[in-house]
Amino acid sequence: MERPAWAPPGIDISVPSVSRMYDFYLGGSHNFEVDREAARKAMEFLPGLPKIMQANRAFMRRAVRFAVAGGVTQFLDIGSGIPTFGNVHEVARAAAPASRVVYVDHDPVAVAHSRAVLEGVDGTVVVPADLRKPADILQSPEVGELLDLDRPVALLLVAVLHFLEDADHPYEAVAELLAALAPGSLLILTHASYEGIPVDEERASGGVDVYRTTRSPLVMRSREEVARFFDGTALVEPGVVSMPLWRPDNPAEEEDPYAFSGFAGVGRKA
Repeated sequence: MERPAWAPPGIDISVPSVSRMYDFYLGGSHNFEVDREAARKAMEFLPGLPKIMQANRAFMRRAVRFAVAGGVTQFLDIGSGIPTFGNVHEVARAAAPASRVVYVDHDPVAVAHSRAVLEGVDGTVVVPADLRKPADILQSPEVGELLDLDRPVALLLVAVLHFLEDADHPYEAVAELLAALAPGSLLILTHASYEGIPVDEERASGGVDVYRTTRSPLVMRSREEVARFFDGTALVEPGVVSMPLWRPDNPAEEEDPYAFSGFAGVGRKA
């Protein structure tokens, strides 16, 4: 198996990675054949997977603009993945040039590529860390240097919580992160669900099963279970909804049916 020149040394390119599969769905080039193979297999069951990823990105951009409009210009993006056009810092800084962004990911390819993309970009940094260990993120020197946790921060958990199994204590991880943030901070998240997918659950579960070949199996949660992540925050209107329905730029009826798979929401810490 040929190792591309940009691949960081020491990474296992024989096992698919969810961040590199995501990169493939979005048309990126930082993925290996093993990732493309897994992604194509998942698309046999769910051909609209790229549309779901695009809807995630579009929601993220709207939520970042919402945060900046409300005076929140510090961002902690966990599970940030491999940078593509229209990343958090680009969207935030277009609206507020002094915005500061900490990207966090545990995939070495995502971290290495983020460092390359962010070189020379003031007010941005990438931290190699895992959402399962919130203390490692909060106590990292990069967070300490770049973010003022006494002022509101927008915590982004976009398309990442569904890779935490219940045994990973996802609700506790989110609560620990929120507890460290100032009042007025925002929780911005999306999550996969069988609800809203335009195929029956049996077929959709075939796509979900493909992720069992990765180190991050996909965990589908109900709307009620997704809403629980917002405990301790006040939900911003319109609440926990399908991604295209959260403060849309365009009429929802123009969206691909797959864009309505899963849920999105924003909560404000009191």
